[in-house]
Amino acid sequence: MSRNAAIVLMLCVAVAVSSCRNRSKQPTDTVSSGVIKISADESFRPLIQQEIDVFEGLYPAAEIIPEYTSEVEAINLLIKDSVRLAVSTRKLTQPEINTLNEKKLFPKEIKIATDGIALITNKQNTDSMLSLPNLTKILTGKITKWKELDPQSKLGDIQVVFDNANSSTVRYAIDSLCGGAPLYEGLSAQGNNPQVIDYVAKTPNALGVIGVSWIGNKGDSTNLSFSDRINVMRLSREDPAMVANSCKPFQAYLALGRYPLTRDVYILLTDPKSGLASGFTTFISSDRGQRIILKSGIVPATQSIRLVNVRENL
Repeated sequence: MSRNAAIVLMLCVAVAVSSCRNRSKQPTDTVSSGVIKISADESFRPLIQQEIDVFEGLYPAAEIIPEYTSEVEAINLLIKDSVRLAVSTRKLTQPEINTLNEKKLFPKEIKIATDGIALITNKQNTDSMLSLPNLTKILTGKITKWKELDPQSKLGDIQVVFDNANSSTVRYAIDSLCGGAPLYEGLSAQGNNPQVIDYVAKTPNALGVIGVSWIGNKGDSTNLSFSDRINVMRLSREDPAMVANSCKPFQAYLALGRYPLTRDVYILLTDPKSGLASGFTTFISSDRGQRIILKSGIVPATQSIRLVNVRENL
């Protein structure tokens, strides 16, 4: 073989190897198969895990690996293109959209549910109602003792606990309840939602702030009761809070807008080739996926399912 022929052969082999390597790096997932990683605000771990379990049961060739983390980190993973699907309680900001567009990623924002934020207390606590004005005062440090709410209380300081300092629950408290003002420095974060429940269940003077999907009674298919480990407070938009103007975060009251603390839940999707991330999003938005949301105790985005449930639970 001549020297020129050998060089040509080597170049052909190199091109072929390079081509194979490039093909191996291409995503191989489809709408119902493959392996992907997603990120989700830890507030929605019970719901998203149920959706994953059912989806993988229907499509055995699919594997979805969730990373449950703070809302800030869940969105950061999407911005860095480490995942193509994130579950959040906010839409992307324009700078975030611009960053994704620069990477040739054009995000979609799909509302999948309406969630409620519950206030939970220890079983020994006899305070059962709270107004939004007083809640704001607690969060900003203007009210720090249970006696300021109920002169008969013997519980001492109010120990407010959140899940995570970067969670959607903390952001909601700052933006929607405190008008952007910082939270009182005496508040604390436990790390995750199960730890919030554990802390409140053991601490008589604690006040936990937590997503509704974490406190449901798993044995109650009607979603008309909550976990018996803790008490769930009634909330009122007006002060003073009374039975007539307050309610607990039951599913029907979330759907009707009667419960004061609600927030939308979104899937943030960047999946240009419509692969498994898109397939999973379609499933969650479908009738079956929305009924899983219905059973979790929060409100599905699908209007027909939401209205039927409200009628049944009133």
